[in-house]
Order: sequence, then structure tokens, then C-alpha cells
Amino acid sequence: MNNFRFYSPTEIIFGRGVQKETGKNIKKYSSKILFHYGGGSIKKSGLYEEIITSLKEAGVDFVELGGVQPNPRLSLVREGIKLCREHDIGFILAAGGGSVIDSAKAIAMGVGYEGDVWDFFMRKTTLTKSLPVAAVLTIPAAGSESSQGTVITNEETQMKIGFNSPLLRPVFSILNPELCFTLPQNQMAYGVCDMMAHIFERYFTNVKNNDLTDNLCEATLKAIIKNAPKLLKDNKDYNVWAEIMFSGNLAHNGLLGMGREEDWASHAIEHSLSAVYDIAHGAGLAIIFPAWMKYVYKHNTGLFAQFAVNVWGEKPEDTEETLAVKGIKRTEEFFKSLGLPTRIKDILNPTEQDLLLMSGKATAFGSLGNFIKLDANAVLDVYKLAL
Repeated sequence: MNNFRFYSPTEIIFGRGVQKETGKNIKKYSSKILFHYGGGSIKKSGLYEEIITSLKEAGVDFVELGGVQPNPRLSLVREGIKLCREHDIGFILAAGGGSVIDSAKAIAMGVGYEGDVWDFFMRKTTLTKSLPVAAVLTIPAAGSESSQGTVITNEETQMKIGFNSPLLRPVFSILNPELCFTLPQNQMAYGVCDMMAHIFERYFTNVKNNDLTDNLCEATLKAIIKNAPKLLKDNKDYNVWAEIMFSGNLAHNGLLGMGREEDWASHAIEHSLSAVYDIAHGAGLAIIFPAWMKYVYKHNTGLFAQFAVNVWGEKPEDTEETLAVKGIKRTEEFFKSLGLPTRIKDILNPTEQDLLLMSGKATAFGSLGNFIKLDANAVLDVYKLAL
């Protein structure tokens, strides 16, 4: 087990009706905020009015900025930074899924910085201060409600890049499983794949003697695998959504990676894919992760065999090689059962030149991953396995 520091200061406010306390919770920090959200879903569901009412009752003034899209855009982030400066705003509330929260974090980074916020993502500068952010989560998936990361897409360069800093962890996040009842099934599936991928990035490690976090990763995966299919039959089961929502939070608040060397190659490979083709992040991960597993599993067949037995319930009598292959197959089959694509050609038809372009973008800052280092040629091989 590696040395580690664990710092997860986000207050999680979980349960029925807790979104009605949004204004009261914000008032502790600020009386004037940017209220950031996506399209029309929070207005159709009634969440928008609930939040607005709570803000007014608490005496919190607000400026609104909607329009966040999946794979959140740099152009809207720049607009948000301008608004915050013009209105002297010192706090941002994000209502939505990971894209909205990531956009809010990027705005928070840029308000106090004299240069262009994209400098942070291009590794040209470091973050020393950021506005506080809070979230009302509507899509359990990205875990951005308590993570230290944000991922933004630059539409002009077709680059999608993440940035991490402890300063970006929200001060509080409101999680009410009832807010998930109106999610379409494809959004649920994308979210489930995203949270599983967050666990995979931590689980497949070269560091030995991680019994506790091995078990925590496996238990969280099993909770997701048990509950997600139930939502295909009943999308308004509070208890099932509670399991999924809490699992998504645990998957990416940092706990499951303690003492481990994390990988994150698959996310970078997917970011390049979705930056170029603008597909849903969860759909891209369902395509990329099984391909990455097939490419790397022989590096530690025993760990992949453990995954097959402890997560998927395969019988340990088989050889490690057989178990490893079965575990990868079960993962792919699970994604398919949720209606997710598992091959690039399920939804796209890229050329060889497209794959080369994406491989180059994915490795713009050097080789990817830690489980096995992947250069541009290796990333190209992963894309080909994913075809």
C-alpha cells in the first residue's frame, strides 16, 4: 500500500426533499451567487422553481447562466467567468449532472485568473485560488459533486481535457434520489458506466497489499451491478436510486483510490473520442474500457481473475487466464444489457486517419496510464480493439 493523504471536505446532504434547503445552505457562504444549469430538464421537473424559491427565502441574490451541454464547452465557461466578474459574484451553484458541475468548477477557476482559463487545462499555470462551488445533483454518474476534478471541451481545437485540484471540491452537494425519477434510461446507463469506470481506474493497479480498498471497490461495483438493471423495470424506485446515487459518489470522492496507483488511461482515450465526435461520455467509456481490458489484462492476469471471481461471481476453479477473459466478457455483456454500445462501429464509422488523430490528441501530454504505459501507437491499438 502506498502512502496517501485523504481529504474530502464536501458535505453530502442526502435524502428526500433536501433540495428545498439549497438556499439555507448557501447563505452560510454567500448572499450573491451564479446559478448554473443545463437545458430545460430542471425546469420541466420543477427543480428550478424549488431552488429559486429556496434562494429567495434565504435572501440569496443570484445571476443565472443556463445552457450547459454534455461534454461542457469552454465558450460557456468563458461566458460564466465574464458574468461573475461583471456582477462581483463569489459563489457558484451548479444544478445538474457532471457536465454542469464541471462547467461550474471551471468558471470558479477562471474568475480570479488574469489569463485565459484554458491555460490551466493546457498545463501552462497552476491553480492557487478558486471560488467555492456547491451542487444539486440530478444525474448520478461523474462523481463531480465531491471530486477534485473538472473536464472541459475546447470546441475550436476538439480537445477534451481534465484538470484536478483540491480547491475544486464542492463545499456541499445535495443528493436526492427522487431527482433521478425523470431520467431517461440511456442517461441512467451512461451514468452507471461512468461510475463503474471510475472504480476500474483505481482497481486495476500495480500496487500490492490493498485488501481493504480492493474489497471497497468490489463491493461498490457489486452494488451498482445488482441495482442498475432494476431501473430498466422501475425508474421510480427510491431505494434503488439511493444505492446508485451513493455508489456514484463513493466511486469518485477519492476514498477507493487510497494507497493505490491509479490509471486513468481509458478516460483520456475516451475524452479524445468524445471531443472529436461529441458522444456521451458514458457511451464512450462502455466502448473503450473493455478494449483497454483486453489490451492490458496479461500484465496482471491474477488481478483480472480476482475481478471475475469477486465482482462477477465466476467460479475460482478455472485458470487465471480463463477467469480474466470471462470477467472482461461479463463486463461487456453488462454494458450491452443496459443498452450501451460496446464497439465504436455501433455508433460511429471512423477512418484510420480519425483514429490516428484521436490517438495523437489523447497523448498530447505524453504516455497515458500507470497499469501499463500507453504511447500513441498503443492508444491506436486500443481504438482498433474497440472498433
